[in-house]
Amino acid sequence: MTESERLGTADESVSLRVEGPIAIITINRPSVRNAIDLPTAESISLAFDTCETQTSIRAIVLTGANGYFSAGMDLKALNATGDRPITKRRGAFGIVEKPPNKPLIAAVEGHALGGGLEIALAADLIVASETARFGLPEVKRGLVATAGGVLRLPQRIPRAIALELVLTGEAISAGIARDLGLVNRVVPEGTALDAALELASVIAANAPMAVRAAKRVVVESAQWPSEEGFTRQREYTDPVRASRDAREGAQAFVEKRSPQWQDA
Repeated sequence: MTESERLGTADESVSLRVEGPIAIITINRPSVRNAIDLPTAESISLAFDTCETQTSIRAIVLTGANGYFSAGMDLKALNATGDRPITKRRGAFGIVEKPPNKPLIAAVEGHALGGGLEIALAADLIVASETARFGLPEVKRGLVATAGGVLRLPQRIPRAIALELVLTGEAISAGIARDLGLVNRVVPEGTALDAALELASVIAANAPMAVRAAKRVVVESAQWPSEEGFTRQREYTDPVRASRDAREGAQAFVEKRSPQWQDA
């Protein structure tokens, strides 16, 4: 990583660094394994808002500092203040109810358990170190994983396996998570961020308007009746087909050069 730019967030618990077309959001509370209190959740939400408004940003990577992804909710802060880490705009942890429209990759080192997994599940793709572990232990504590865990996990892995993880509270390794389709790539310990940035750079090289539309169709079509899919996707895909970028992509292919996207 060479060129970087720092943009302000609400406090120092979250950093936003922009490198070319890629934004890196880092949760920086290693003393509590990057657990999230309300100010941190608000900073995460603000960081995503900033990424959404910066047209030059085409992909986002979310990670945690010092070898931890996130331990989820900061229970000590909750006990001290009574404030849950739920933001008005994006819900719990500043992300789970309204993930960004732009492609989001979670770079996971260490354990992503409970709220940590729920944060990762809000991402489109997950890159994990080989020592990472994933699970929803809420039932072991008399709780339910209501920040997206019980909703999203069955959409990412087979339902019976998701039910086993939800009902037992047990965790799985990164390798098993990859085999189940939850994790996209497993890499050596300490390299999850670098691998996520490599993946983000491939995405960012593509036409941003087309990427956003493709993501929107994938996400929303899960709720569409199958017989309506081709008709309903046109709301998102027709503008792409008529765009200058579509013409540029074809022209660049013919001329054997890299396309110059205008996001229009």
